[in-house]
Amino acid sequence: MRAEQTSFLFGANAPFIEELYERYLGDPNAVDAEWRTFFEALGEQKGDVLAEVRGASWAPNGAHVIGAVDPDSLPSPANRNVRGNGAVAPAIAGKTEADIRAAAYDTSRAFLLIRSYRIRGHLEADLDPLGLVRHSLHRELDPATYGFGEGDWDRPILIFGTLGLGESATLRQIWDRLRKTYCGKIGVEYMHISDPDQKAWIQERIEHVENRTEFTAEGRHMILERVVEAEGLERYLGVKFVGTKRFGLDGGESMIPGIEQILKRGGQLGIRDVVIGMPHRGRLNTLVHVLHKSYTALFSEFQGRSSQPEEMRGSGDVKYHLGASADREFDGTTIHVSLAPNPSHLEAVNPVVLGKARAKQDQRGDTERSQVMAILMHGDAAFAGQGLVAESLDLSDLGGYRIGGTIHFVVNNQIGFTTLPTYSRSGPYCTEIAKIVQAPILHVNGDDPEAVVHVSRIATEFRQHFKRDIVIDMFCYRRHGHNESDEPMFTQPLMYKEIAGHKTVKEVYAARLEAEGFVTAAEVAALDAALREKLDKALEAANQYKPNKADWLEGRWAGMTVAPGEEDRKGATAVETEQLLAVGRAISEPPKNFDLNRKIARQLQEKRKTIDTGRDIDWATGEALAWGTLLAEGTPVRLSGQDSGRGTFSQRHSVLVDQITEAKYVPLNHVAAEQARIEVIDSPLNEAGVLGFEYGYSSAEPNALVLWEAQFGDFANGAQVIIDQFICSGESKWLRMDGLVMLLPHGYEGQGPEHSSARLERYLQLSAEDNWQIVVPTTPANYFHALRRQVRRSFRKPLVVMTPKSLLRHKECVSTLADFGPGTSFKRILAETDPLADDIKVRRVILCSGKVYFDLVAERRKRKIDDIAILRIEQLYPFPFSRLGVRLSQYPNAEVVWCQEEPENMGAWLFVDRRIERALSGLNARPIYIGRPEAASPATGSARTHVKEQADLVDRALTVG
Repeated sequence: MRAEQTSFLFGANAPFIEELYERYLGDPNAVDAEWRTFFEALGEQKGDVLAEVRGASWAPNGAHVIGAVDPDSLPSPANRNVRGNGAVAPAIAGKTEADIRAAAYDTSRAFLLIRSYRIRGHLEADLDPLGLVRHSLHRELDPATYGFGEGDWDRPILIFGTLGLGESATLRQIWDRLRKTYCGKIGVEYMHISDPDQKAWIQERIEHVENRTEFTAEGRHMILERVVEAEGLERYLGVKFVGTKRFGLDGGESMIPGIEQILKRGGQLGIRDVVIGMPHRGRLNTLVHVLHKSYTALFSEFQGRSSQPEEMRGSGDVKYHLGASADREFDGTTIHVSLAPNPSHLEAVNPVVLGKARAKQDQRGDTERSQVMAILMHGDAAFAGQGLVAESLDLSDLGGYRIGGTIHFVVNNQIGFTTLPTYSRSGPYCTEIAKIVQAPILHVNGDDPEAVVHVSRIATEFRQHFKRDIVIDMFCYRRHGHNESDEPMFTQPLMYKEIAGHKTVKEVYAARLEAEGFVTAAEVAALDAALREKLDKALEAANQYKPNKADWLEGRWAGMTVAPGEEDRKGATAVETEQLLAVGRAISEPPKNFDLNRKIARQLQEKRKTIDTGRDIDWATGEALAWGTLLAEGTPVRLSGQDSGRGTFSQRHSVLVDQITEAKYVPLNHVAAEQARIEVIDSPLNEAGVLGFEYGYSSAEPNALVLWEAQFGDFANGAQVIIDQFICSGESKWLRMDGLVMLLPHGYEGQGPEHSSARLERYLQLSAEDNWQIVVPTTPANYFHALRRQVRRSFRKPLVVMTPKSLLRHKECVSTLADFGPGTSFKRILAETDPLADDIKVRRVILCSGKVYFDLVAERRKRKIDDIAILRIEQLYPFPFSRLGVRLSQYPNAEVVWCQEEPENMGAWLFVDRRIERALSGLNARPIYIGRPEAASPATGSARTHVKEQADLVDRALTVG
């Protein structure tokens, strides 16, 4: 009999079943309980089953099928009037209604069982190599829960091809397929995903092959070699460098063939560039066996030598924080692989890697996100505990940060330092956080390298197909504790007794291959011996090894140079007047037929007026001129931050919004015919993740101006780890230049402690070794030149800008068009601008930075004081020693005062006092401090108190004697 005829859903019954289904959708209680259970159980099979109901497209109403039956013949009152004329006949082609109901009931119960395994099967998977977790049969995974008994095991049940078992299968066959697929060495979590295509893809990918790959003999031998190398290196280091920290991979060696499989399969699917981020555990093994760093170089570092050439300055870093890059070839395809350097701040590298991947995609024009991919490796405790994990995941599908999915590889040690999982997370798995982006999670037993390679292949295929994040959670263990000098028996004696008697990954896998006849013990021993010989030779050569080349100015960085030592490095930042006018008019011209907000329309008219007259150009216009001229010259610009499009203070309006359609228009993308483009991105409400992303982007793309903006300057507090560990020290530690700009609104206007200070003192305290630049511009033109010089010099340094708030609309904080034009540049010190008495009659010179200047000069004019000069130090680091000395020498009879708004223990005072004294060398003088007294909080919360404090410090600054 044909398959169509054996199913109670064959074509002739289609109207009956479809009508019932429509009733069920309208009201589940309108159909009998058996049918309700059936339809509820269909779950993801609805489409397949309804296709079965409708039959083949060439069968009109199923009339060709022998035994076709009119559903009107069914006698059940619940099914009457399916076609409107009652029910009388009791049989369907030899099958009674009871037969149909029984078959439907069996099918519904089977589907409920299958669905339960798809949801909960991972709970019984054999994941823990140590066997510390014991499973009992979960109630929802027990066939008895669904009414199946002993007599049902071998009875056929219609399942319509589900699980790849055909039209029907016995309960025993269904059970066996489910256990092998969902409860073996791999556990799969994916039913939390709302996209049915993704769920169907995973089901198809794992269920039809019982969630395993049949590897060839060559493939299995290759996996064995990778495991032998990974374990052999760790053992060798442990013997030759006893007690030296290396954060070895011992216990997690399957990670190496897993990563190799991602690269290999990725290359087959179009990947050409992979950016990797990882913590220190297993990093040395990854450097050597994935990025092909030489054993000799590694051993040289273990012997105490630097990884950097002798002529390179900088502090360097410990060997298990370093990065590297290499070209790897797989099946004739070359893939560039880079491992980002990373400090001990676990997960801090995550957004940095994402930003690097995005920059590489933009460089390639990889808008499909199919050629560049990120791999992030994690520890279990860090993945569950670190907030940057959630921040980075949140970026995964946002337009300005999307990279087409990341493969997350968790090396699940089942412990964090000394803390067990029950004390370090609330969820059942360390990977629960990944569900916020509906990422599928593939749990796998790390003692089964084949299973690890299998899920790595699936993860790569899923990422390339859906361009979304996916997680591999490899359960393993740490054989030697947190590091090789640690004693884990202090805190986890039971776990480490088990580990002490547990065979290594290589031993487990080799024994399996030997038992299956793929290798012999002698062949495994030969692999060990060959590796040992190679390591011995490398160790001997390490005594003479010297790094002869630094790779930091290669590739995209070719042509860059080490920053020159002189103080003043202005770069060519001036722009021809015609170009300034063209850009200025373009940014003040809304598109035609665009319903612009009336207030913004007036602002654009005022902007156009300042451009045409060449006077009163404000901060936002100066900024836009900097960006627009760079774009016209072919330099891309990228700005991201909270509400950066409009600007926190409604000053920027770089993205215009149609008031009717909400269509967006970016004037800066229309300044020239063959221009580069600007991206202005309103970021999610986090700091560390977004700042890390932009740092990563700028570290991979030196030929773009990349900016991150804090909504208020102190918001950067939440990103301090990125600032400390990457931005201010990356060049010294890792020989990695970066030109990122940080825009931090700063200034005391009585808005309370959290909206006043950008914590200038923190950045100054971190300043050393020419690591970055810190500026406090007080004119739009100086800000313009500071931005342009970032990409108009032969080197890159991060730039920290204390940007204003009230000055954005201050009538004195303006520039002329000539200040941007030929012959102009950034000025580190702005000299006195008002007419004063002769220099020798000046009794006091006030040095200051930022907004306080405008309060001082306004009060000086009010009091008609002409013997107090005011100089603005616009760049605090690198400090302009010689230039300041020249300026101060103009006033031989003047005392020198430093005036600031911030409390004495904050702001610039503790940084500048000795530097000013050095600039005064030979004058036998020290600067005097005038400002707020020391305080625990940056500012008062009372506007009245603020005004009083501000008036007092201005008065003291302008009162001599």
